[in-house]
Amino acid sequence: MIRHTVLFKLQEFDTTEAKQNKLDELKSALEALPAKIDVVKALSVGLNVNPVEAFDLALVVDVDSLEALSSYNTHPEHVAVGKILRPVLASRSCVDYEI
Repeated sequence: MIRHTVLFKLQEFDTTEAKQNKLDELKSALEALPAKIDVVKALSVGLNVNPVEAFDLALVVDVDSLEALSSYNTHPEHVAVGKILRPVLASRSCVDYEI
């Protein structure tokens, strides 16, 4: 089993409310993926509550193999979420490891 762990930092927004709305939109879109992508065995999304930390959102996805992870990454539903994220993404960090 592979655990895909990704941290996202969003760009600056004009207001805290605008940033929170985008984070909520991303969280909802990501949480909908397991019902749409059958290789996803588990998925969780967390919004950072600690203001001293750099990243805004954490995503953890479990799949059976690196091949399944590749299938997840290229799935049209995952790509669609990327289109929501990419315009507001400042940075991303990722680790994939066996569990």
